[in-house]
Amino acid sequence: MEGNQEKRHTNHVIIVTSDAANANVRQFKIRTWVLGLIVIVLFAAFGALLGFLFYEERIWQAAIEKSNQQLQKMEALSLEKDAVKAEMEKKELELTEEIQNLKDEVQILSTTLNQKVESEKNLRETLESLSVPTGFPVNGSASSIETEGGDKPGVKIETSAGVVVIATAKGTVIAVNDDLEYGHNVWVDHGNGYVTIYRCQSDPALKIGDEVYQGTAIFLVEEGKTTIGYQMMLNGEYLNPLDVIEIKG
Repeated sequence: MEGNQEKRHTNHVIIVTSDAANANVRQFKIRTWVLGLIVIVLFAAFGALLGFLFYEERIWQAAIEKSNQQLQKMEALSLEKDAVKAEMEKKELELTEEIQNLKDEVQILSTTLNQKVESEKNLRETLESLSVPTGFPVNGSASSIETEGGDKPGVKIETSAGVVVIATAKGTVIAVNDDLEYGHNVWVDHGNGYVTIYRCQSDPALKIGDEVYQGTAIFLVEEGKTTIGYQMMLNGEYLNPLDVIEIKG
């Protein structure tokens, strides 16, 4: 054998054919290292493809998980929003009921206050009316009533023994005097500008400072002393008593 033998090269043949009847057969000679390189490249590409598919799956799983987390957060926020809305509606309903209750209470208080004001007004008017000398100055019948004119008008009343001369309204006795014509007189201040004067020959039953009401006895008419006088002033001016007296019957 020769020492310098030529190195043998091994080739691989790739045959490419077709099912057609007239198809040609093609042969490709590929060296071993080229085939190995192709195999390595194919395996590398296949591995890269598997790696890509695996990585892509991980990405999709991460994306799906993130999307699920976002959906859960959105659902939680929606539930929280619904809960807050329900709580606000509940508070709004409670406030509406409370406002209505307050309105009802205010209405009741307003009605009560109006009634109280009206009652106080009526009471005040009643109290004021008690001090207006509209009553008749004797508690019995009178046989005659004559008007006395002049600067100090009044009335002269003829009555009978046993009749009582009475105060015509609420007031306070401010004077008890002797009277040249009637014997005695009693002055009553009614506190509203009215002053009434009662004249009779009988002895007076009151003294200065006594409180009187309509019907309080001032004189007891005695036999032979049945003529009485009655005068009235308003703010210092004499009035005709018959313009104020409410005569009943």
